[in-house]
Amino acid sequence: MSEYILETRGLTKEFRGFAAVSDVDLRVRRGSIHGLIGPNGAGKTTCFNLLTKFLPVTRGTIIYDGRDITAMKPAEVARLGLVRSFQISAVFPHLTVLENVRIALQRERGNSFDFWRADSVLRRYDARARELLADVGLAEYADLAAAELPYGRKRALEIATTLAMEPRMMLLDEPTAGMTAEDVERIVALIRRVAVGRTVLLVEHNLKVVEGLCDRITVLSRGQILAEGDYASVSRNPDVIAAYIGTDPASVGVPEGAAHG
Repeated sequence: MSEYILETRGLTKEFRGFAAVSDVDLRVRRGSIHGLIGPNGAGKTTCFNLLTKFLPVTRGTIIYDGRDITAMKPAEVARLGLVRSFQISAVFPHLTVLENVRIALQRERGNSFDFWRADSVLRRYDARARELLADVGLAEYADLAAAELPYGRKRALEIATTLAMEPRMMLLDEPTAGMTAEDVERIVALIRRVAVGRTVLLVEHNLKVVEGLCDRITVLSRGQILAEGDYASVSRNPDVIAAYIGTDPASVGVPEGAAHG
C-alpha cells in the first residue's frame, strides 16, 4: 500500500485555452491533514472540482488509493470514500438538523434517497444520525430546522453529513470562511477530532488555521505548484510571500514570516 492516498500527475484543466490548473503533481499522505493554499484565483477550488470529478480533466491522471479515478463520475468517487464539502453552505434549510444527516446516511440503500418512504422506515437511521451530531457538537440542535442554525453550526452540520458518507478522505473547501473567531476555534477543534483515522485535504484562506492544523502544505499560484513543505518553511519562502502580496518581497523589505497574514 502506497504511503500516499491521493496523487495527481500532470493535472491540467483548460477553459478555452486558459489553464486554470497546469501540470499539478500533488501527493497527499495517508492519515495527514494537507493544506492547499494560495492567493485568490490560484486554482484551489478548481483542483477540488477535478479531484471530485465535478469538472472533467483536460490532461493528467488522478490516483486515489491506488486506483485511477480520472474518468469516474462524482458519485462513483464518493462511494470510494473520497468526499468533499463546499465553500457555500450546502444543507437542506427546511429539514431538521437530524433529517439532514439522515439523508446522507440513506446512501447505504443504493442509488435512491427514498424521500417517499414511510417515516418509520427512515427512522432506522436516527440513532446513527444522533451519534454523528454528538460528534460535531450538534446533539442539542437535532430537532431544529437547519435554516435556524448559526452559520458556524451549519458548517459543523456539513461536516456531520460528510462523515455520514463514511469517508476515508475528506476534502474541505474553506471550512472557516465567514466565521467569527469563536466559530473558527470550534471548527478547527472539530476538524482535528474527525481527522483521526482519516486523511484531510483542506483549502483555507485563514493561514493561522492552516498553521495550526496542517502537517504539510502545497501552495498554488496561477494554477501551478509554487512551493511545498511544512508551514514554517512555506511561510518564509520568498516566492510564496511575493505571490500573496503581488510583488518582489526583497524590493519592499518584507520581513521573514510575513506570509502569516
